[in-house]
Amino acid sequence: MATGPTTRRRQLGAGLRRLRRQKGLSLEEAGGLVGLSKATVSRYETKEGPVKWAFVDALCRVYGASDEERARLVELARSARAEGWWQAYPDAIPGRMHLFLTLENESVREDHYATAHVPGLLQTRRYAEALYRTDLDPIPEERLRAVLDVRMKRQEVLTRPDPLELRVVLDEAAVRRAGPPDVHREQLAHLVECARLPNVDLRILPFDRGLRSSAVGAFLVLVGADPSLDVVYQESLTASLYLEKDAEVEEYRRAFADLHRRALEPDASIALLDKLRKEP
Repeated sequence: MATGPTTRRRQLGAGLRRLRRQKGLSLEEAGGLVGLSKATVSRYETKEGPVKWAFVDALCRVYGASDEERARLVELARSARAEGWWQAYPDAIPGRMHLFLTLENESVREDHYATAHVPGLLQTRRYAEALYRTDLDPIPEERLRAVLDVRMKRQEVLTRPDPLELRVVLDEAAVRRAGPPDVHREQLAHLVECARLPNVDLRILPFDRGLRSSAVGAFLVLVGADPSLDVVYQESLTASLYLEKDAEVEEYRRAFADLHRRALEPDASIALLDKLRKEP
């Protein structure tokens, strides 16, 4: 896993909050001891905005952290401002997608339930282009090329030295609705190739497996090295939704486990993809 800025920031916040609670201090009391406002201490703990490592060091000393723990949290504070590769594509990535790309890049696993389209990590360039060309507001050609470059670049998380583990449950509708015939066949063949990667578990949920009572729509769970870092992501036409509360995340974990259990096994899923690819 690439331990990037967002993961480091979240680890820092969780560490500071745990130490303060162990010490039995309120936010206001902790801030008073190091010259910070209650709001600033809260911001440090809730992963919002920049942090100054000197104040992190001071808080750790007030909380009685060990030298090892203090050094770890100070280092997290120092390195929390690093940027990812996507910062080089400001015109091709909507601002609301930066957080998602950061979280994905820093996750160890992604559990994705897709209902209408093949997930971006598994799309061919031609399939992605066909999707973008159906948008109500067409993208200028130059920007479209940049957007597609970003989509292909994003897929490198599956083949990097420490590859992301990907578990995908694809509703049968997503693999039947895959664009023009030549794009469709190419996309299905690509899915078969991806399904054979050691870090990819791809399963099809066929129509005859009944209603999906355990999930309302498409979603994905970004899984961190620490379960407390897991995030649920859902996307609409105009907004991105992130769920971090333990109870909410657990509901989606259960939903994905149910979908994963009821879907076809990987070999059977590959066989279905091959069958669909060969259909006239």
